[in-house]
Amino acid sequence: MIDERFVLAGAFLNIMGSATYAYNTLKGRTKPNRVTWFLWAFAPLIAVSAQWSEGVTWAALMTFMVGFGPLIIFIASFVNRKAFWNITKLDIICGAVSLLALILWLITGQGTIAIIFSIFADLIAGIPTLVKAFNEPETEHHSVFRNGAISAAITLLTIKEWKFANYGFALYILLICLTLYLLIRFKIGTNYFKTDDAKEVV
Repeated sequence: MIDERFVLAGAFLNIMGSATYAYNTLKGRTKPNRVTWFLWAFAPLIAVSAQWSEGVTWAALMTFMVGFGPLIIFIASFVNRKAFWNITKLDIICGAVSLLALILWLITGQGTIAIIFSIFADLIAGIPTLVKAFNEPETEHHSVFRNGAISAAITLLTIKEWKFANYGFALYILLICLTLYLLIRFKIGTNYFKTDDAKEVV
């Protein structure tokens, strides 16, 4: 295990990745899905309050930054009117299910259950962006997800007491950020899963 204060380096990576994504959003180079990024801001901030209630300290910093970065990106999407993704029925359904998961947390009021529901809410909120990263990776930017994965990995390496409240959200962030990074960086959906006809058109 490494010193807990290394999470500060992870937090720095998170904010740098988010700042790059927000800058590209302002320039119209990326088009964030507002439903995803709003809920990606909201759900982690719920999770971090639950972590604090469970006595989590340093590991909670990553969770906080995972919510703060998307908040910046969500706000940036309103500055450039062309820098947003049109909301679809899938976005609305995922957003509603995500909000339902957060409401269930409010009903339970228990720290560990809150973290579970926050992970579920965050995952459902991310489905539209996962689909977009698969189908149209050029509308995304990979650095925010690469940095998020590294930050989560650093957080996991600092954990001394392996209870779910400490590692659950960090492990989830590592997996989803790594998935999104690979989809966007290597254009997996467009490079490997297009039909032959579609490739000829491109």
